[in-house]
Amino acid sequence: MDSPPAKPHRRGLEAFASRDFRLYQLARAVAILGAEAQAVAVAWQVYSITHRALDLGYTGLALFLPGLFFLLPAGHVADRFDRRLIILVCYSMQVLCSLTLAVFAHQGVRSVYPIYAVLFVVGLGRAFSGPASSALVPHLVPEKHFVNAVTWGGAIFQFANVTGPALGGLLFTLPLARLVPGTRFEGAGIVYVFTLTTMLSFLVLVGSLHVRPGRMEHRDLSLQVVLAGFKYVWSMPLLLGSFSLDLFVVLLGGSVALMPIFANEILHTGPRGLGVLRAAPAIGALTMSLVMARFPINRSAGKRLFVCVAIFGAATVVFGISRNLWLSLAALAVSGAADTISVIIRGSLLQLATPPEMRGRVSAVNSLFIGASNELGEFESGLTAQWWGAVRATLVGGLGALAVAGLWAALFPGLRKAGGLTSEALRPQQAKPEQAAAGS
Repeated sequence: MDSPPAKPHRRGLEAFASRDFRLYQLARAVAILGAEAQAVAVAWQVYSITHRALDLGYTGLALFLPGLFFLLPAGHVADRFDRRLIILVCYSMQVLCSLTLAVFAHQGVRSVYPIYAVLFVVGLGRAFSGPASSALVPHLVPEKHFVNAVTWGGAIFQFANVTGPALGGLLFTLPLARLVPGTRFEGAGIVYVFTLTTMLSFLVLVGSLHVRPGRMEHRDLSLQVVLAGFKYVWSMPLLLGSFSLDLFVVLLGGSVALMPIFANEILHTGPRGLGVLRAAPAIGALTMSLVMARFPINRSAGKRLFVCVAIFGAATVVFGISRNLWLSLAALAVSGAADTISVIIRGSLLQLATPPEMRGRVSAVNSLFIGASNELGEFESGLTAQWWGAVRATLVGGLGALAVAGLWAALFPGLRKAGGLTSEALRPQQAKPEQAAAGS
C-alpha cells in the first residue's frame, strides 16, 4: 500500500489515521452532497416538464449508457495512468455539466432533451472516475485498515445521501426571488449553483492529496490486457456472484426513479417530501455503517449478505403498498440499512481479492454492474411504472429481488459460505492473476 505511516487511532477509526484518507473522504462527502441535491432537482424538473414516468426512466438511461460504451477504456485508463489525475479531469467535466444545467434553468428550458444530453456527459465522467476512485482507496490506508476504510467510506457516502436529497428539496423550494429581488434563479437553478460550488470544492481537496499512485499496468496495450478484468471476474465465483447479485436485486427492487410519483400522487407531498423520501434509505444505511465500523464482520459474511438482500426485497414490498409517509420512510430506511451491508461486503471482496495492477479494470467491471443496477434500474422502473403503474411495478420488483436472493444462494455456494473479510480468508478462493489474464 502507498500510504504514509499512521499513528494509532481508537477502535473503529483506524482508517482516519491517514491524512489522505481524511481529505479524500471529505472531498467525496462534498461532491456526493452536491450530486444528490442535483439529482432531486433534475428528477423534479423533468417530471414537471413532461409528467411521464418513462421520462424519469430516461434520466437513468442517459447516465448509464456512457458506462456501457466506455467500460473497457475506463478500466484500462485507471490502471495505466495516475488515478488521482483521472479523478480531477473527470470532475472538471462535472463542473461544466452543473454550470450548463444552471444556464438551462436560468433560461427556462422546457425541453428534456438538452437535460438528457448533459446527463450523458455526467455519466461519461462517472464512467472514467468510478474505476479510478475505487482503485485509489487502497493507496490511502494500510491493508490491515482497508475494510475499516470501506466501511467509513460507505458511512460518509450515506451521510451525504441523508443531507443531499433533503437539501436539494429545500433549495428547490427556496423563494430566492423574494429574498433577493431581481434574481432570476429559482427552483432547479438554485440547486445547480449549489452543486457547482461543491464540485469546485472537490477539485481543491483532491488536488491537495499527497498520494501519487502512478502507472500500475506496465504491459503494452492489447485486447488481452483490456479484457483481463472480465476474465479475472469470471474466474472468481466470489466476485462474479456478488457483482451479479447486486445487479439483479437493485435492477428489480430499486424504486428511486419512481419517488417523484410516490411523493406527488400517492403520499401527496411536494419537493420537500421527495427530498425526505430520497434521504430515508441513506439514514438507515448511515446508521448501519456506523454500527459496522465499531463491530465489523468477522465471520459468516456470505450468509449475512443473502439475509440482507432478502430484507431489502421485503422492505421494497412494504414501501410499495404503504400509503402512510412514516411507514414508507421506515421501509426505505430498513432497505438502506440492509443494502449497506451488501455494499461493504462487495467492496471488500473487490479490493482484497484483486491484484493492485488490475484493480482499475476489475473496478470497471464492477462499475458496469453498479451502473446497470442503478441507472438502468431507474429506466426499468420508469418503463414498468408506465405499463403497470408505480405501485404495482414496485411490488413486482420487491418480490423479484426476494426470488433472486434465493436463486443466487443456490447458484453460488462459495459466496454463501464466505467467512471473514480478510485477505487470508479470501486467498484460497483467489484465481492467480497470470491465469486470469490468460483466460484460463
